[in-house]
Amino acid sequence: MKRFIIFTFVLAVALSGCSHGSGNTLGGAVIGGVAGGVIGSQIGKGDGKTAAIIGGTLAGAALGGYVGSYMDRMDRRDRERMAQTLEHKPSGASSEWYNPDTRTVYTVTPTRTYEESTSAETRYCREYTTEVKVGGKTKQAYGTACRQPDGSWEIVR
Repeated sequence: MKRFIIFTFVLAVALSGCSHGSGNTLGGAVIGGVAGGVIGSQIGKGDGKTAAIIGGTLAGAALGGYVGSYMDRMDRRDRERMAQTLEHKPSGASSEWYNPDTRTVYTVTPTRTYEESTSAETRYCREYTTEVKVGGKTKQAYGTACRQPDGSWEIVR
């Protein structure tokens, strides 16, 4: 069983390396692949267990990468709405919007605010969660953004 889980993780990482997207595409594919492999290991029985793990890994990586790619392709209006949420919403308060061009619903919730200091500057950073609903499927991602000297928000993790 342990070998199958390790195999699943390695396969998910390998598959995610095939995507040409950015961080969310890669992260979504890895997380989806691992989750799909674990689910496949619970569903498969006997000789079919290996096939269930591989199938679950492939399906999970594809779905996770697909949802992550939507997050990577946030257009200017989506990034502006996210920046407004990070700037004005208190921790725990969500902002939701629909992008008709991508048929995507975004929900962004700041979860923690803190100051980050370096020798050159002190800046405010916020951790947040993002829910993306695409085609009836919901995926959640986590990140950190920091306010830049010009007032814009940069996603740093």
